[in-house]
Amino acid sequence: MTRITACIDGSAATAAVCDGAIWASRRLGQPLTFLHVLDRGRYPAPGDYSGAIGLGSCEHLTDELTRLDVRRAQVALEQGQAILAAARARALAAGLEEPELCQRHGDLVETLAEMAADVRLLVIGRQGEDSRRHAGQPIGSQLENVTRSLARPTLVVPDDFKAPGSLLLAYDASPSARQAVSTLAASPLVKGLPLHLLMVGEDNALTRAALHDAQAQLEIAGFLVIPAIREGNLEPVLHAYRQERAIDLVAMGAYGHSRIRRLLLGSTTSQMLHKSRTPLLLLR
Repeated sequence: MTRITACIDGSAATAAVCDGAIWASRRLGQPLTFLHVLDRGRYPAPGDYSGAIGLGSCEHLTDELTRLDVRRAQVALEQGQAILAAARARALAAGLEEPELCQRHGDLVETLAEMAADVRLLVIGRQGEDSRRHAGQPIGSQLENVTRSLARPTLVVPDDFKAPGSLLLAYDASPSARQAVSTLAASPLVKGLPLHLLMVGEDNALTRAALHDAQAQLEIAGFLVIPAIREGNLEPVLHAYRQERAIDLVAMGAYGHSRIRRLLLGSTTSQMLHKSRTPLLLLR
């Protein structure tokens, strides 16, 4: 059975990630897994320091370094278990059935690749625990690698989350955008929410026809669709439209060969995630 998988690390976004995952679990009727990964780079297995310290060094120093490594990893493990326990308590208090708790030691991207077949939706924070150590870092160091490599829908949440009351779908008629429409049409995740379908570009017959086709597909699936075409640059138009209408959730196809792809992969990615306080749903 596929599951909602929520990546938590004790950062400021952890509560929001939990709440977003709880919301998604209810909407999709799927069980929930909380995942905590001890990064191999920060918490390596105890190593052999004899060569690093050099000839003539006291053996007790190498032993002490090894003991420190072991203790540091043990503390991190216990902290992770506490984070998972708190997430479990939050889910149970919200009325969910017993969630699965999973703790791994390794690389987050590699871990998610191993779990991918069981992931229905990934929920991850816009900023991670490492963001506290790097002032001014707008998104977590793992975020782009995760969203690029994992071919699963991903909900990226800021430091707070509330159940959305409306949705903005950025559409450009590219293959990834058409796939996003198909994914939304087939999923109960956002059924019942007013859906703003926005194309950014020249208002002409070709654009209107593409918008109409997407609108028709979504309406057949039961969505109330509010179509719109706006001229201008993609990122500022998306922000302005969302803010004008107080939209709670922005969705788009991920990594298509279009301006949306450049939006996600270029420097605009950090700018958009930094400026917007709205959760972002990346669809595959």
